[in-house]
Amino acid sequence: MNFKQLAYFIAVAEELHFGRAAERLDMAQPPLSRSIKQLEEELQAVLFNRGRSAITLTQAGERLLKRGRSIIAQLDDTKLEVRRLGQGSEGRLRIGFVGSATFGILPNIIRSYRANFPEVNLSLNPMNNAELHRALVSRELDVVFARPTLKDPEFLSKHLIEEKLILALPDIVDTGSRSVAKLERLMTHNLILYPERPRPSYADMVLNAIEEAGFEAPLRIWCMDLQTALGLVAVGEGVCVVPESVANAPRKGMKFLKIEPEIARTELSVNYRLDDQGVHVKNFVTIAQKVARKVI
Repeated sequence: MNFKQLAYFIAVAEELHFGRAAERLDMAQPPLSRSIKQLEEELQAVLFNRGRSAITLTQAGERLLKRGRSIIAQLDDTKLEVRRLGQGSEGRLRIGFVGSATFGILPNIIRSYRANFPEVNLSLNPMNNAELHRALVSRELDVVFARPTLKDPEFLSKHLIEEKLILALPDIVDTGSRSVAKLERLMTHNLILYPERPRPSYADMVLNAIEEAGFEAPLRIWCMDLQTALGLVAVGEGVCVVPESVANAPRKGMKFLKIEPEIARTELSVNYRLDDQGVHVKNFVTIAQKVARKVI
C-alpha cells in the first residue's frame, strides 16, 4: 500500500461514491475502481460493501479510514515541520558567549532574533574563549561570541564591534570629579585579571597592552570570570580593565573611568564553523551583523 492508494481509498470512503470520488481526485472512475480493488487484494480484506444503489464501509474499511487519516495528517505535519526547519522558522540554536557580551549588544541580538524566529529554541551558554573554541570544534555549540576572535581554520569569524578598554574601580577610591584615570595611577592598585586559565586569554591581552604602554602590571589577583572580577572590585580588592560596554550596567560598590592614554581596544566577534551552512546559523549571524551596524 502506498500513499496514492491510501489517498484514493480515503476519497472513496468519505464520498461513499466512486463517481464523486473520481471527480474529487480529478481522474476517471475505472482506474480508481481498479486501484481500490488492487488495494483490497493486497490487504486481503474487503473495504466496501458494494450495493446496487450505495456503498458502505466494512469494519476493515472503517479501521483503514481512521488509520489512513492519521497517517496522512502525520505526513502533512512532517512536511510542514521539515519545511519550517529548512526555512529556519523552528528548531534549535546553541549559542556560546563570553560574559562581557551580555553588557553590550548580545541582549539586543537575542531580542531581535526572537522577534523574527519565535519558534526556534535558543540555548545560551556563558564560557571563556578557550571553552568556546573547544565547544565549537566538538560541535557542542552552533555559534559563539568571542573576545578576542577565535583563530581556527575550521571557523568563520565576523567582526561585530570594537570597544575601548576602561577601568572598573571601587567607589571608595577618591577620584574627585575626574572621568579619566591616568595609566600610571592604575599601577598603584592591585590588578584583577580574568580568566586565570586556560591561557592565553583576555587577561593576556590586557597584560600585553599595559606592557606595550611601558608599564609593569602591579600585584595581580586572578579569578575565572568577569562577574567574579567585578565582585572583587566592588569589595575593594583592586581594579579591573574591562570592555567599555560593561559600564552600561552600573553596579553597587564600583565606578568606571576611561584610561589615558588609551591602551588597547577589544573586538567582539561572532564565530561559527566553516562547514556549518545551516539556515539557523546564517539567519542568526545576519541579525547579529545588522544589530552591530546600528550600534556602530
